[in-house]
Amino acid sequence: MIIVGTDMRAIAYSEYGDTNVLSLTELPTPKVAPGSVLIKVERAAVNPVDWKLMAGGLDPLLDVVFPVVPGWDVAGTIEATGPDVPEFKPGDRVAAYARKDFVQGGTYAEYVSIRAVDVAHVPDDVDSDSAAGLPLAGLTALRSLEALKLSSEDTLLIHAASGGVGHLAAQLAVEMGATVIGTASEKNHDALRDIGVTPVTYGEGLQERVREVAPEGVTAVADFVGGVLADTLALLGEGGRHVSVTDSEVLEHAGQLIWVRPDGARLESLLQKISDGKLKVDIDTVYPLAEAAAAMDHNKNGARGKIIIDVSR
Repeated sequence: MIIVGTDMRAIAYSEYGDTNVLSLTELPTPKVAPGSVLIKVERAAVNPVDWKLMAGGLDPLLDVVFPVVPGWDVAGTIEATGPDVPEFKPGDRVAAYARKDFVQGGTYAEYVSIRAVDVAHVPDDVDSDSAAGLPLAGLTALRSLEALKLSSEDTLLIHAASGGVGHLAAQLAVEMGATVIGTASEKNHDALRDIGVTPVTYGEGLQERVREVAPEGVTAVADFVGGVLADTLALLGEGGRHVSVTDSEVLEHAGQLIWVRPDGARLESLLQKISDGKLKVDIDTVYPLAEAAAAMDHNKNGARGKIIIDVSR
């Protein structure tokens, strides 16, 4: 059992900036409040929100308490539980989307304390890299498809279908029976075909390429990259629905902006899909904790799948 008051290894920053503000340091191990659990972190995952927060991009939305440990995705084992958390016990394998109401104690650390309701059990046959890469991206993908009310009658266009969120959304949409068209660079086309998606190259001429596949346009669009609203509106048929995770302008065009909440129960259902072979998390690269800055830069510069941080290294 970890002793409260001891220190842990963590990546942290004490001011807004680029990855140069990150340092490997020691910080006090978090306390375990009622209704919470302390997780011994095995893996964290990098998401764009991590470096956007670090740059101050969400300062108007979230209070920040420096020093900040970044990271909202985690997989590990239960180290300790609050006095009112019977659903978990020390040693349980778990994962979570560990967002809090303020920014401070994230998952790029040996330990993180979060609300028990946000935590999911990890099936024995799901590896830690996949479990860490799933929470934020998987819940965002699921929420996006639910907001679209996607069904087997739909033809769905996914912008950035080979990215962390897009690849998961594509698999879920195919499982729902929808016809899925996904934008990606040509080097990622075969990977999309392998999961039942018709790939098209993004960029100039996208509308023509999509209409070669879907002459009548599409009934739904999920934007996981931003900057594509004109293409979305041009390709949507009458009564079509669209969502974006980045572009608030969709709200001016009858679309929905997606921001997903932590949800342990729904995350557990997604983890079960991995166990059942119905969902796969595409892992790009695994970095040791000390190279978190390089991991963030890699994510910022583009990656086909999830960037994982191995906290044990």
